Amino acid sequence: MKKMLFIAGLLCSQLIISQERPDPQPAPDNFEQFSVGMAGYTFVNFDLDKTLEIMEKCDVKYLCIKDFHLPLKSTDEEIAAFHAKLQSKGVTGYAVGPIYMRSKEEVDNAFEYAKRVGVKLIVGVPNYELLPYVDRKVKEYDFQYAIHLHGPDMPLYPDADDVWNNVKDLDARIGMCLDVGHDTRNGKDPVKDLEKYHTRVFDIHIKDVTGPTKAGYSVEIGRGIIDFPAFVNMLRKVGYSGVCSLEHERNMKDPFLGIAESIGYFRGVIAATKEVDN
Repeated sequence: MKKMLFIAGLLCSQLIISQERPDPQPAPDNFEQFSVGMAGYTFVNFDLDKTLEIMEKCDVKYLCIKDFHLPLKSTDEEIAAFHAKLQSKGVTGYAVGPIYMRSKEEVDNAFEYAKRVGVKLIVGVPNYELLPYVDRKVKEYDFQYAIHLHGPDMPLYPDADDVWNNVKDLDARIGMCLDVGHDTRNGKDPVKDLEKYHTRVFDIHIKDVTGPTKAGYSVEIGRGIIDFPAFVNMLRKVGYSGVCSLEHERNMKDPFLGIAESIGYFRGVIAATKEVDN
């Protein structure tokens, strides 16, 4: 009798396993104009395989490519192999950078690199005096060029106001990568800056920080002072259609739990602030 009950139980469990199980719900950003991505710098201490493993686990599909994963002097064969590896994990490399540019030669190299990689967006940090030359290259290549702002830690482009003041009279394809953490640490409000400058915001780096000064430091999204519900609502208001890439800069030798927490929190905000149709 016990043997028959055991066999019946085993058959029942196999029947349950064989039935089709429902999949998880899609990530909430699938229903937005903007996407959630990953800034390559998050993985400065890890190779591409580990980067893609974590992105796959977090269901993140867009990567801003850093040169430690794909060097500027990569061959066409190496670039093709790189893209094939991304594709195997369902990931798209949507931009390159940030790339620092201190000479015309470095500007030339960056534009040629982006062309060979096959992207139309460069996240760059050019010296101020190179901006007229960047303007020429943008017209030549028909790329968008997003200047990465750096808060109070660098003299170059400390906040969104500074980027705007330096690009407003240049080609409209030159704008900014709005790093919400660095903007906040320079005493600015990234929600207001997104609203003011949205026509020139081509990329966004998301992170949280503990304070609106240089003393503030990077933490997991949701543990700092940035008003992410207001920021997500502003993304919708201005119709931002680019990528919001997590640039996680805490515990960078062991960032994985912080990455998952930050992506989960940001997506939770997206879901919680979505207006429900009646």
